Parts: sequence; C-alpha cells; structure tokens
Amino acid sequence: MGLFSFLNKEIAIDLGTANTIIIYNDKVVVDEPSIVAIERNTGRIIAVGKKAMMMHGKTHENIKTIRPLRDGVIADFQAAEHMMREMIKMIGIKSRFFPPALKMVICIPSGITEVEERAVKDSAEQAGAKEVRLIHEPMAAAIGIGIDVLEPTGNMIIDIGGGTSEIAVIALGGIVNNKSIRIAGDDFNADIEEYMRKQHNINIGERTAERIKIEVGAALPLIDNPPDDFPVHGRDMLTGIPKEIKVNYTEIAHCLDKSISKIEAAVLNALEMTPPELSADIFRTGIYLAGGGSLLRGLDKRLHQKTKLPVHVAEDPLRAVARGTGIALKNFDKFPFLIK
Repeated sequence: MGLFSFLNKEIAIDLGTANTIIIYNDKVVVDEPSIVAIERNTGRIIAVGKKAMMMHGKTHENIKTIRPLRDGVIADFQAAEHMMREMIKMIGIKSRFFPPALKMVICIPSGITEVEERAVKDSAEQAGAKEVRLIHEPMAAAIGIGIDVLEPTGNMIIDIGGGTSEIAVIALGGIVNNKSIRIAGDDFNADIEEYMRKQHNINIGERTAERIKIEVGAALPLIDNPPDDFPVHGRDMLTGIPKEIKVNYTEIAHCLDKSISKIEAAVLNALEMTPPELSADIFRTGIYLAGGGSLLRGLDKRLHQKTKLPVHVAEDPLRAVARGTGIALKNFDKFPFLIK
C-alpha cells in the first residue's frame, strides 16, 4: 500500500446499451439507463439515467435525448463521456484536496473492433480514469455466474443484452470461440413496435415497447404461468386519437419469433465451431444464460428444445456481467484475460 493509496479508487463498469451499472467497494452503487438529455442550444447536460429516460420520447425541440451506445458500442463519443462522468459523480467519491485517481475495469462486447475498443478507453480516460482495463462481456458474465473460468473445463455462456447477444465457449481463462450478433433487447422492442403498427394500427414508442416486453414478452406461444393480458396505450394510425388495446403473451411470442430464431442459429453455429473435448464438457455442464434478454419467458425452454442441452438462467441475470466485472477488478493483475 503506497502513501497515497487512499487517493486510488477502483470502480467496475458494465457499460451497456440499455443500462449502465457501476460497482464500487463490492456494491452496486449506480444502476441507471444508458441515456442522457441535452439542451440543444447550449449543449448542457440536463439529466442522465432514470431522469433522462423519463424524458425520452416526450421532449420539445430544445431538448434531445441521446443513447450514447448502440449495438454494444459507443455511437456518440461526447455523450458517452458526459454520461460516464455524471454517473461516476453519482457514486459520491469525495477527496478533500485532490481528485481521486480512478482505476477502472469496463466490460465490452466480444465482437468489438480495435477502433471501438479505443473509443471506450478514451471515453473512460476523458471521464477521469487513470488506468483502464477491458473485459469481454461473456467472460465477465461467466465470472459473475460463479464459474471458475481458469479451469480446463468448457462452459458455454449466452449473454443477451440490449444491443448485442454474446455467445462464447470459455475454458482456461480464455474465450475459445465466440459469436457476437447485433440482435438483442433493442431488436425485440423494434419488433414489438412494428407488430403493433401492422397488426393493431397503433403507434407506440420505444418505452411502451419495452414495457410490453417486460410485462407479456415470451419466447414460446405456450408457457407455464402465463402473464395476464397487458393494456397498451398509443396513437391510432387511422384516426390519430389515443386509444387502448390489450395484448397477450402469445402474440408477442409470435412477433419475437424471427429475432429469437437468429439467436438460436448463432448458438448452433457456436456449438458447431466448438472443439470436441469442450463439446463433451458442455454436454455435461449445459448452457448458461445471462443479461436482461434471458428473463424473456420460456427462452431457456426454447433453447433447450433446440439444442437438447440443459439451460440454466443465472440468478439476477441483469447484474451477472457487472458482478463479474467487479470480481475482475479485485484481481486486476491475476486474470490473463483483462485487456490492457
């Protein structure tokens, strides 16, 4: 411990397309939607996270809401930097004389390019980080679930987030093969919006689509413990008048079918590419699901029907990646898979 070690603060960030989670002192201190509201005239940040999300889709011409991440990568560099800075302020790290030196571990999609990797690092440095390491999402998810990733045993992880679905086979502290597809929670929302337009002649926003997905979203048209029908409010496309209709989980399962089929195809493709010894391990251990998308009713059952393998959903799948990132932070120099 150095003389000024009290000035070093370590934080782990799960920088997600839909939500950003920050872990400090082994506790989740920030869990906010990845969105910022900006004043157009001055460029001033009005709100970040939940407050900005409440404004999303309801703004006038002088305010715009921006989601800085798209498909798991930074789409708006400046907004991402502002968002990270504001969220780090929410932690409430205070130092009387000097700003603390921040040491960060940030998780990124496994299919990210070097340029996109650099953008994440630069944003973190601009937001005040002195040292930044990156970790791939499926690896962080595996650690968060409680798998010993350094063992010579194969494990398959599927992390369905907001922007990307990551499918990876992990063994000996590394990713043996991975498939990163840009079909995830945001695409489910877009499918629901389109379905409501075509089937019910009703226009709904992104936030309403998200609510429908949470309340009655399903991957199979027949599930145990089905949810009640959900009333949806939107604008009638024929009359322009607001109206209410009720939707059930069966029609949402039908409208999400195409996107889920693409995830299934990617899982089968990843299994095909897996070395035979690791395939034998996966037959025994099964598939682990993490990320918000894994909460979709019946998804584990559907993947089990497709692969004939046991499918386990992580406990608290929304925070599995963040938990793993926090554990990686504690073992900053021990884990070989942290990208410098």
